[in-house]
Amino acid sequence: MSERMEAMEAVELRAALVRLRRGSGLPVVFGGLFRDGGPRLRIAELHGAVTPALRGLVISTGSGLGGKCLALGRPCAVTDYPAARHITHEYDVPVSAEGLRSVVAVPVVVRRQVRGVLYGALRDALPLGERVLDAAVAAARDVEQALAVRDEAARLAEPPAGADPSWEEVRQAYGELRALAPRVVDPALRARLLAVCGRLETAAGGPAAPVADVRLTPRETDVLAAVASGATNATAGRRLGLSPETVKGYLRSAMRKLGAHTRLEAVVSARRAGLLP
Repeated sequence: MSERMEAMEAVELRAALVRLRRGSGLPVVFGGLFRDGGPRLRIAELHGAVTPALRGLVISTGSGLGGKCLALGRPCAVTDYPAARHITHEYDVPVSAEGLRSVVAVPVVVRRQVRGVLYGALRDALPLGERVLDAAVAAARDVEQALAVRDEAARLAEPPAGADPSWEEVRQAYGELRALAPRVVDPALRARLLAVCGRLETAAGGPAAPVADVRLTPRETDVLAAVASGATNATAGRRLGLSPETVKGYLRSAMRKLGAHTRLEAVVSARRAGLLP
């Protein structure tokens, strides 16, 4: 996996954990993703901790609460981690150093493959209610959505026949220009940027697959370009200066025009129609 891809995934994981902390009220949240198909996962993002004990901790499938969550592919929770009998206790030292008692772990699953785990924790031995579990599952779904779109984008990023092998860089540049153009005050410069975007849209060469007279607005195209890079609604909103709800509205409109039922289908349809590079 490229450093650029790892950095993008880290941003999505960090944003999901921030949303989990806000939505659940849990004081400590952390998590990590598998790298390069390896058997172990490293805790890469940590929010609310008072010690460095958990940072960089390597989680093996089947070990501890997170390892059990990874093995089963479903959420797992304990009310009192040190005393829990249905998990193994390889990680008691770092967990105790941070003072964690009540912990929930939720897997990140993409196409039936577990790709990571998100945790939320209390420093008291208290039951975790449905609100906490719902927030944790929603945060994991955000990461899953971003990874699924990015996987498909990477698959579709194979250079067209006869194209330069750096085609994915062209697509990344296109997305960045689409995000930048609406922020440019000078209308002439903005028009030039959008003209460059238009050239990139047709840079692959060859006719696009026919789609029944699809016309996207500039903002719908901006949002789809961000989604094609794997951005969640919140990340796309930050790039484009829009609220997540506004992004969602543009995305729904684009999906309706493209006859798509998911974000992924929308990206694929837009590329086949020649609306995205």
